[in-house]
Amino acid sequence: MKPIITTDNNCYITEGAIPFAASDPLRVLPACIIGSGIAGALSEIFQCTLMAPHGGIFVFPVVGNAIGYLAALMIGTVVSAVLLGVLKKKVL
Repeated sequence: MKPIITTDNNCYITEGAIPFAASDPLRVLPACIIGSGIAGALSEIFQCTLMAPHGGIFVFPVVGNAIGYLAALMIGTVVSAVLLGVLKKKVL
């Protein structure tokens, strides 16, 4: 993994994901959408707040219910990763 992709993701700069989605949109997009939807729903259930509309790790100090926010983020990420692993599995 290139260091720039990791740095961009931590800052919520998502343009690095475009080539992955464009190369196989029928498998990548559903996995990303479902994982993001679950993360968003969980952040609502956990009553997380964020006064800044965007900013990645730079706005973390203003997150309300930081533990719930991180839990929602991690669960959504795991769901997306598992779905990608299942959907992108090579068929013999």
